Amino acid sequence: MTLSLRRLALAAALGVTPFAAWWAAAEETRVTFPDLDALIHYTTVTRGNVVEHIMTTQEALDAVQAGQPIPDGTHVVLVDYRDGSDEVYRYFVMQKGAGWGEDFDDRRRTGDWQFQFYWGDRRVNMDENTARCQRCHQSREGSDYLYTYNDMRRFGQ
Repeated sequence: MTLSLRRLALAAALGVTPFAAWWAAAEETRVTFPDLDALIHYTTVTRGNVVEHIMTTQEALDAVQAGQPIPDGTHVVLVDYRDGSDEVYRYFVMQKGAGWGEDFDDRRRTGDWQFQFYWGDRRVNMDENTARCQRCHQSREGSDYLYTYNDMRRFGQ
């Protein structure tokens, strides 16, 4: 029995709908880890003891500032630091690809963006639930699914 079928069987035994079991599962996506040296740090967000440096490409910044769609292939990376440490705790990577939204039904689709967490050593972090990211970012549809869209618009101006 495959892992997915085991999860569905367990969900059924526990009285959970298959959708809820599917929604909660960590998964790998099409997202690739970017070349961080090619990205531009355009904003920082601080949440308690967490400092997040957010980066993307010059092409994405130029597109947003010109009122154009963010290009396919774009990475947006949140670099997560904790407790005043200079060591990266994890990376949260969004990547946009032509037709990538079709990998998900409407309940999870965020345009053509997909999400992946990576540990500080750049290994895929399967402890995180990317479906949770999609649910949250769906509320930002008018800003190309980005919470920092306006920071991109203002960057360098």
